[in-house]
Amino acid sequence: VQLVESGGGSVQAGGSLRLSCAASGSIGSINDMGWYRQAPGKQRELVAAITSGGSTVYGDSVKGRFSISRDNAKNTVYLQMNSLKPEDTAVYYCKAQIRARTTWYTTDHWGQGTQVTVSS
Repeated sequence: VQLVESGGGSVQAGGSLRLSCAASGSIGSINDMGWYRQAPGKQRELVAAITSGGSTVYGDSVKGRFSISRDNAKNTVYLQMNSLKPEDTAVYYCKAQIRARTTWYTTDHWGQGTQVTVSS
């Protein structure tokens, strides 16, 4: 099982980016999926998460600006980021709770990270 992220890049303040994260491999089911970020010198923090049923939670700093969604048929989670600020600059990581086809338990899987840079 692996997670592959895409959509990062550089943008000016006030701009938008959309991140995607696709899970592939021997997948039985996927529970929660989410996005985390880590800026230099800071701890990794939750940006947004979504359950398999579509319930969402957001970090306080991104509420009203970011939107998380998922396509269960494609095993993909998205993060639409609007009104970006320089303080949103970080490496963004995708995380998913995945049960492999041959197991009964779930395991947390992480993507490799994608850089988002917002200039003022």
